[in-house]
Amino acid sequence: MLAAVVLAAGGGTRFEGDTPKLLAEWRGRPLASWAIRAAVDAAIGPVWVVTGAVDLSAAIPPGVSTLCNPRWAEGQATSLATALREAYGQGLQSLVVGLADQPLVTADAWMAVAASTGPIAVATYGGTRANPVMLAREVWDLLPITGDQGARRLMASRPELVVEVACDGNPADIDTMDDMRHID
Repeated sequence: MLAAVVLAAGGGTRFEGDTPKLLAEWRGRPLASWAIRAAVDAAIGPVWVVTGAVDLSAAIPPGVSTLCNPRWAEGQATSLATALREAYGQGLQSLVVGLADQPLVTADAWMAVAASTGPIAVATYGGTRANPVMLAREVWDLLPITGDQGARRLMASRPELVVEVACDGNPADIDTMDDMRHID
């Protein structure tokens, strides 16, 4: 069994809007709701949203669990560690992890990555690696628990563990107001 995890704990410090980035309206909905909806629509398992800096309850639909990361300011690795603790506790075998500020990553990308049999599967878009990433239980102890990176360092140091999965969609992330206006 696996779970879909949307990392949404950061403070969005580069975003200059009046609303927190993940709650800012993009195409008529809160930005975070796009990634969460894609994870739900993929129907690969339970969906968890790791929160921290901002209360995202307005963007989280019924049936989706929230995991609070009180150490969110210490970097993305702490959010991943929050999800891993829950996964260990529930006896899961893998996690598919995406980011809340990537609204154009599709449910199909989540499904394709989840279907991989490698220990680490990473979505590629036009040959470039991006999210989501599937992490099998066998690599969880190899992941960083501090810092602002998830699995990127592990994938670079252990390429034999990585399977690339070609996906449709657009992995562009929104970090600034300008990104929000110009993302396709």
